Amino acid sequence: MPGPVVVGVDGSPSAMAAVDAAAREALFRGAELHVVHAFIWPAMHVPPGASPLGPPAGGVREGVEHLLHEAVDRARFAAPGVRAASAVMPGEAVAALEAESRTAQLIVVGHRGSGGIRELLLGSTAVHLAAHGHCPVMVVRGRTEPEGPVLVAVDGSPQGREAIAFAFAEAQLRGSELVALHAWTTWSDHGESGPGHPVELVDMIGDVEQMRAAEERLLVEALSGHRERYPEVTVRPRVLRGRTRPTLIEASERAQLIVVCARGRGGFAGLLLGSVGQAVLHHANCPVTVVRSGL
Repeated sequence: MPGPVVVGVDGSPSAMAAVDAAAREALFRGAELHVVHAFIWPAMHVPPGASPLGPPAGGVREGVEHLLHEAVDRARFAAPGVRAASAVMPGEAVAALEAESRTAQLIVVGHRGSGGIRELLLGSTAVHLAAHGHCPVMVVRGRTEPEGPVLVAVDGSPQGREAIAFAFAEAQLRGSELVALHAWTTWSDHGESGPGHPVELVDMIGDVEQMRAAEERLLVEALSGHRERYPEVTVRPRVLRGRTRPTLIEASERAQLIVVCARGRGGFAGLLLGSVGQAVLHHANCPVTVVRSGL
């Protein structure tokens, strides 16, 4: 049986926007929504209950319970009919949410929490979960209205297959169009030479149209099988010549969600989150879902 949709809250505006998105996701999937707040009581150096010098309802525990109650109410308003429950999880937010991801079907967080440095574009919790979560992780940022297509980044890598499958399923749940975008340049290398072997100069300045045709075939092959499984999803393949990161970020301006794999072609094999995933998480204009392969 599929697990719940889990959303982490800390009282920040970003987290509350994540509650809205998570509630809609849970309703789409017919899943229960778990609203969780992670907290380490001893680290606060204050008693969890009310201070004897303050009002009876002024303790840290009461504040957390009020936060969770507010978040659940907000979830039910955003997605009437959603089944929602809340819990305080012991420990740090990163560790608690990573543990929740082992049984969840989706983890949802805001792009920045209430802590950290204000100038940072992306909080440490979102970065860690995108790289280490045991289920797909949605980071809510930018324009959050569920309007426009679902956008999936396609690079033809084996690691990207699960992201494509997730994007098809998500488009079906949302009743939206799916845009499958593949960006390429004359330095794109999908041959047998592998990473670290640059494209020969004669190939780089050769028949660009032939290269374009090869990239179009790559996209068709990457989508094969998924279209048959989701015949009701309207798919719009797009092959664009340009650098992947800025192309995806620009395309996200018109999307309601962008789906990327954690690490695709290129880069260092030891990285859990590739440069494209990191760039999109930091700069996309809509929510981002990162799908790790082999989960």
